[in-house]
Amino acid sequence: MSRPAVLVIYNLLLPVALLLSLPGYLAKMFRRGNYGRGFGERFSIYRRDKRAALAALDRPLWIHAVSVGEVNIAKKLIVALRGAEPGLPVVLSTTTPTGFAIAERSDADVAIYNPVDFPPVAWRALRRIGPRALVLVEAEVWPNLVWLAGRRGLEVSLVNARMSPRSERRFRRFKAFTSPVFGMLTRVCVQEEEDLARWRSLGLDGAKLQHTGSVKFDPGGVAASAPAEVDRFRSLLEGHLGGIERRVLLAGSTHPGEEALVAEAYIELRRDFPDLYYLVAPRHVERRDEVLADLRAAGLRPALRTEIEGAHAAEAGAADCLVIDTTGELGTWYHLADLVVIGKSFLATGGQNPVEAIVADRPVVLGPHMENFAALERALQAAEGAVCVEEVGGLVEALRGVLADRAAGVAMATRALRVLAAHEGAARRTAEAILACKSSPAR
Repeated sequence: MSRPAVLVIYNLLLPVALLLSLPGYLAKMFRRGNYGRGFGERFSIYRRDKRAALAALDRPLWIHAVSVGEVNIAKKLIVALRGAEPGLPVVLSTTTPTGFAIAERSDADVAIYNPVDFPPVAWRALRRIGPRALVLVEAEVWPNLVWLAGRRGLEVSLVNARMSPRSERRFRRFKAFTSPVFGMLTRVCVQEEEDLARWRSLGLDGAKLQHTGSVKFDPGGVAASAPAEVDRFRSLLEGHLGGIERRVLLAGSTHPGEEALVAEAYIELRRDFPDLYYLVAPRHVERRDEVLADLRAAGLRPALRTEIEGAHAAEAGAADCLVIDTTGELGTWYHLADLVVIGKSFLATGGQNPVEAIVADRPVVLGPHMENFAALERALQAAEGAVCVEEVGGLVEALRGVLADRAAGVAMATRALRVLAAHEGAARRTAEAILACKSSPAR
């Protein structure tokens, strides 16, 4: 099918898809309370101060990252880009409120919400930003935005791209529609060498493909942005625990039900390890009240991260677990853990990124659902760099084994770091590929 035909069909179906998704979007606005923020930006309508900030940038690089995981990749990439070209102006767009909260605290010059992929809206955003090039992180290939960027003479890079066998099968089934869209990309930087053949099978020109490794798994990229507040957080936690030294079990980026699941394991493990303390960081902080209710139902007395300093600190001191109800701090809290359970891998599908915990030199426990990180999970299993639980019921014994043998946990964390070494330099290589783009027209 020709590219114009694909775009016509896409633009006929897009309004229908948006209308169908509108009730869910409005429900999130009311439930989470922050989805309405920046609503105008989704239609390329910016406040005066943001218009001025965008106008002050000279042909910035526009990076789009959909949510928290992709924004964290973008943050590492910005560090590498600025290392190669100091002073490079960057606009970072995102789709979700949690992603936007992190984007605002990144090194990007301006953070915006990504525009809806209607041609007039995307065109207005391109005119307002005036980018030198467009960079899409992992899977965010919006047909109209990519097409209009190409019409402005911009190179469009898809970076940290992954292609699982399941995704390949799905895309090949609709190859007549997907190939023309992927064909508009200037380059695709893939995470794994095995992904090259999968992208070629979708009709992508091999000359556009580069194996750069995973920015997400690049330990150098994580180290370059290592948290500077570890000591402050350690003092906070010590004060919260009354100066008593405790071993910390941290469940990171958890999804519904996982907080209580780990809590039940924690309660059982305290009989053998009375010095154990439970920290939980929900993937979405908007679920805070739900998480507190689940933990209380499990028999715990939870406190909130936002309560352990200031006026509420003494009141929170009676708690036997702590809920991290802040955004963008998890990488720092990993450095204070003795053992990490990776969320979304037990009662949800896909798993969360374990790299920050590994780079913090902490032993990690993975659940049976790490589909989004299958290649990394296989490598960690082969190197004995993580505990991979095959069934939810095996969580307690998996945690018990690591807690009972500290030396084995330390050795496991060291082996995991060696696994990540295969992706060392991925952020730098990706930045070099992006900066190799031809000059774009002036604003």
